[in-house]
Amino acid sequence: MAVLLALLVFAAWFGLRRYEEVWLAKPIAARQPVVFVVPAGSSLTTVASTLAEARLIDHPRIWIRHAKRTGTATRIKAGEYQIQPGVTPAGLLHQLVAGDVLLYSLTIPEGWTFRQALAAMHGHPVVVAELAGLKPHELMARLGLAGRHPEGLFFPDTYRFPRGTTDRELLQQAHVRLERELATAWRKRQPGLPFDSPYAALILASLVERETAVPEERPLIAGVFVNRLHKGMRLQTDPTVIYGLGQNFDGDLRRRDLQTDTPYNTYTRAGLPPTPIALPGRAALMAAVQPSSTDALYFVATGEGDGRHYFAPSLVAHNRNVARHLARLRGGGGDGLR
Repeated sequence: MAVLLALLVFAAWFGLRRYEEVWLAKPIAARQPVVFVVPAGSSLTTVASTLAEARLIDHPRIWIRHAKRTGTATRIKAGEYQIQPGVTPAGLLHQLVAGDVLLYSLTIPEGWTFRQALAAMHGHPVVVAELAGLKPHELMARLGLAGRHPEGLFFPDTYRFPRGTTDRELLQQAHVRLERELATAWRKRQPGLPFDSPYAALILASLVERETAVPEERPLIAGVFVNRLHKGMRLQTDPTVIYGLGQNFDGDLRRRDLQTDTPYNTYTRAGLPPTPIALPGRAALMAAVQPSSTDALYFVATGEGDGRHYFAPSLVAHNRNVARHLARLRGGGGDGLR
């Protein structure tokens, strides 16, 4: 009798385990992606109950037992998850234990200013704005970068992050990326450049980034600037003037603007501007330290609307290019060196 009872108990236990195994491997009932939030401090029982209430699992006790058997009962991570159709209860537990949370994205384009990047972060629906309203020097101090100008110090890229990420965390990540990219570029620099610091290379890269979006032109644009620096010529590049005007720039660069001195006016001041004027990407950084070998000292937009430029080794040749530009775009000419 005892043997029979033991066999019945074993059969029941085996049947239950087999049922549980089948259930754990069967896709949940969701027919479309479902966002599920695990609040911080939630217990396994609470999470299982919430999943059951959301009709994502129908046997929370089996799910709990599986978690305890696998040693993951206390390892579920808080966060926002996207549960996909077809996931199994066992797969769902693995997702919560792995912390495979729902990620959002924010793209900071190459050539944006720091102000634009910060505004994009503060406009993102899931980014927590810890730094909103702070003055630039206050913001940089909060980032551990006290005394540094923010422009150019954050790498433009697409960043992925969970809900609740702060602007401070994103900026710190972007700064680490910039430091790494700049160090890599600086190690690959050509000899004989007319500047001797990575920061100067960063400044030059920002000028290159703002002057052209045509990939193959970046090293050539950098080559023109390097030639001018070697010769002691002023860079005379419009984007620096625009940056110096700040909020006063109305979209129309006038001759008086070129003649109004600011620390960023490369028509009135020699050398590089005091800081970057934008957030340069990897290609612009590499162009700044590996400029093309060229005899060009001038460039002007072609006027054909393709973002390309004419390059010239002399003022006479440059003036001919300017005439070609104006012939295609009457009233333009606000792009390039004069």
